[in-house]
Amino acid sequence: MEVHLKRSVRARRFSLRVSRLDGKITLTLPARARERDAMAFLQAQEGWLRETLAAMPETGGVAVGPGMLLPVEGRLLRILPGAGRAVRVEGDALVVPGEPAQAGARVAAWLKALARDRLARASSEYAARVGRSYTRLTLRDTRSRWGSCSHDGALMYSWRLILAPPSVLDYVAAHEVAHLVEMNHSAAYWAIVSRLYPGWRQERAWLHGHGQDLHRYRFGAGGSGA
Repeated sequence: MEVHLKRSVRARRFSLRVSRLDGKITLTLPARARERDAMAFLQAQEGWLRETLAAMPETGGVAVGPGMLLPVEGRLLRILPGAGRAVRVEGDALVVPGEPAQAGARVAAWLKALARDRLARASSEYAARVGRSYTRLTLRDTRSRWGSCSHDGALMYSWRLILAPPSVLDYVAAHEVAHLVEMNHSAAYWAIVSRLYPGWRQERAWLHGHGQDLHRYRFGAGGSGA
């Protein structure tokens, strides 16, 4: 098993985490802790760790292609071949022109463009409401987090948020924009999130319960990254 070690100045004890998204194992240890002690802690948790990994669903994924159902902004659309040049929504179908073998990559490119538009719009709206601005917006195919905000005001999001209901995407945007004011998770920070998106607890619960499903989809060569 591959275990990632992470030192944290905030950590007061050892902690072990298994990501529900991709099974990544992270062992967090205090900044001054000895790795020898961290390994002893890990060995003591071996039984729990193996049971947790065994209970996780398989992560082989579902290949995106013609005929399948794909969630787009929380709505299931069936991917169908069609004429023309652009990927488009027609009723309950996502029409994808071109060679069927390239459908996954074309859908991924279309989803990323849509995600950038939606996330930029939400981020700009929330940033204006707190009187701040962000320096840039980047999309990635992250596995361990849905978004982040750096100290220089750069926002990063997982483009797979476009597969979730729009309210979930809006919550994540509000969550990260709030860090432009408070670079922590203090009570003051959560007060800003509540002001920007009062129903955030429901959307956060959706991510905890269903977020891993958004990583099931495989879009072919060049389609899984950002």
